[in-house]
Amino acid sequence: MSFHDPFDDQGEVMSEINMTPLVDVMLVLLIIFMLTVPVLTHSIKLDLPKASSVAEQIKPNAITVAVAADGSLFWNEAPVSESELRQRLTASAAQNPQPPLRIRGDRKTEYDHVAQVMALAQQAGIEKLGFVIEPPHS
Repeated sequence: MSFHDPFDDQGEVMSEINMTPLVDVMLVLLIIFMLTVPVLTHSIKLDLPKASSVAEQIKPNAITVAVAADGSLFWNEAPVSESELRQRLTASAAQNPQPPLRIRGDRKTEYDHVAQVMALAQQAGIEKLGFVIEPPHS
């Protein structure tokens, strides 16, 4: 290092890097890391209690309501009338947990018949409703 005028005899700026601030910063960072690493790696051994009981999850069987092309209704492959379907949907909605309802419609079924089944399910209080579709045959 030199302690002379920053402008030498030719009037040019001195291009030396002052290393003192850089070394000071590095020493401070080194001390910080030396103090924090033992704190981060320190762990306490605990003997935690084990759970002895497991909550049993009972999944209800899904209900499938099929709507044929002529509008006839089927409850899990058994033919039912509209009033009987309404009663069964109300009974299913009262179950806890409530079983999901799956509606399967024939390709040639009018949308009105499927919409009536959806309305009956909504009136009964069914919360989970899905549609069963078949992938197109290739």
